[in-house]
Amino acid sequence: MAYDKKEILKISLEAIEKHKLFFIEDIVSYIPCGKTTFYDMNLNEANEIKEALLKVRTDLKVSMRSKWYKSTAPALQMALMKLIATPTELKKLSMSYVESENKNTNIEQPLLPDVSTNDSSK
Repeated sequence: MAYDKKEILKISLEAIEKHKLFFIEDIVSYIPCGKTTFYDMNLNEANEIKEALLKVRTDLKVSMRSKWYKSTAPALQMALMKLIATPTELKKLSMSYVESENKNTNIEQPLLPDVSTNDSSK
């Protein structure tokens, strides 16, 4: 069966919008042709499809961040803060941050006294 590329593109864009799809692989479930045909038509490279998927992802991210901002759940507030924090703020938020800057200095280990069990001074 011969498929019209423009028609498949149109159906793909409608499916992305209607079902809020994120990935190219998901589109094939909503169009009347198979995966091979979709890729043979190079629809996976179509800018219109890439832009539509990006718009859905961006809309979702904005919506989620807005919900996190309004939330009283500490985990969501912390997640948002980590997304928007400056590098300095992020260091302060990190519970495992260790300054690891090497300034070409040697660190000398203190010598421990020799504790032997055979003390001959007794």
